[in-house]
Amino acid sequence: MKLSAQLVFTLQSLLLLACGVGAEPTPKLINPRPLFDGATLANWEGDPKLWRVQDGCLTGGSLTQTVAQNDFLASRSDFTNFIIRFQIKLTGTNGFINSGFQIRSQRVANNSEMAGYQCDYGEPNWYGAIYDESRRNKVMAASDMKALRPVLKLNDWNDYVIRAEGPRITTWINGVLGADYTEADPNIPDWGKFGIQVHAGGKALVQVRNVLAALAPGRARFL
Repeated sequence: MKLSAQLVFTLQSLLLLACGVGAEPTPKLINPRPLFDGATLANWEGDPKLWRVQDGCLTGGSLTQTVAQNDFLASRSDFTNFIIRFQIKLTGTNGFINSGFQIRSQRVANNSEMAGYQCDYGEPNWYGAIYDESRRNKVMAASDMKALRPVLKLNDWNDYVIRAEGPRITTWINGVLGADYTEADPNIPDWGKFGIQVHAGGKALVQVRNVLAALAPGRARFL
């Protein structure tokens, strides 16, 4: 059987993708600025019963008490088009152990929630996925767990990169592409706060450190 040139090219492309070749590499941060000073909650706000600086990290939750409701440490500033990079560690003893990093999000009035995109983090298949928290309440883009699983370090530090540029949001963990999502609804805000989540229902502790943000190339300033 003689294959057409186009079919051969398509088969080759699929093979490269299956092998992880050609996946977009982690973007570099140009002239990044730190969003955490390593010692205080300056530039961040949250419930002091849950959020603090511990061991030089932004820290939320508890390994001895079950987290009663979703809760968030939020940035005081808003951001629109950016690349943000941080290290995250999630540990837990029982229950639902989950976290995530909010982008382009807002506080929900009279509630502990934040509404907006969450770049998720946790077992069994939440790492790198993009979920619409307290808004559409659904996964907008599932992550490629087959690619991510070999590089994940459970109960240890993982490097997380998120790029938001126009309607497109992309995640990477430890240099591997997680999810790539383009927003189709023009009414969804493309700006908002950052936030770190500790999810309800588990004895969970989330820690974040080395938080750096830079402008997405060719896009608008921070707000």
